[in-house]
Amino acid sequence: MIAYIDIEHISLSRDNERWQARLGRVLKVKYRLEAISGLPCLIMRYEQVSPARLDELGIRAVLISGSATELPHYGPDELAGMTAMFHQVSRPTFGFCGGQQMMAHLLGARVAPINETESGTMATGGWQERTHELGFTAVKATGPHHLLSDLSPDLQMFEAHYWELKEIPAGFHNYASSAVSPIQFIAHETLPLFGTQFHPEAFDEAHPDGQKMLANFFQLL
Repeated sequence: MIAYIDIEHISLSRDNERWQARLGRVLKVKYRLEAISGLPCLIMRYEQVSPARLDELGIRAVLISGSATELPHYGPDELAGMTAMFHQVSRPTFGFCGGQQMMAHLLGARVAPINETESGTMATGGWQERTHELGFTAVKATGPHHLLSDLSPDLQMFEAHYWELKEIPAGFHNYASSAVSPIQFIAHETLPLFGTQFHPEAFDEAHPDGQKMLANFFQLL
């Protein structure tokens, strides 16, 4: 079994329309991950995660969602389990967009808006008036990596963000960049720990690169 960790902050549930839309997207990703991996996928809330719980459930790989809530809204207590998971890696782990940002943040790297002088948030919708990436976007592979096997160096990946990694966490390398955000795909030197600024899970028939990348990830199992 694999786990898909939903890191959306519970405060979003106060907006019922956005919350219901979120739940639908999470379920869609669950089915996609099951189809690609050939394994059942358990949806978990980030507050429920701990290394011991993942071991107890027999989780073979962890995938981490994006989020429509900025990192400063999360407190250290509610992220204690996620912090422990990232510091005690024992299975392939892959964070998408906000999942990568949370991973990098909890491992000590700086994460912030692309343009820190602009205003607007996810909650207000004003983030799209800031410097951002949205939609299928050209991403350039900058080096070989197993997760990029059989893919062109000129990738098309779905993006939806206005925050980004400002530095690469210690022990990681970056393997892809875009015109807006240079840190697009990080992988640890020795641990099966990966993150993308883009959303590989948001592929479609015309843009299958994300699906191929996920298939390469599941080959690690």
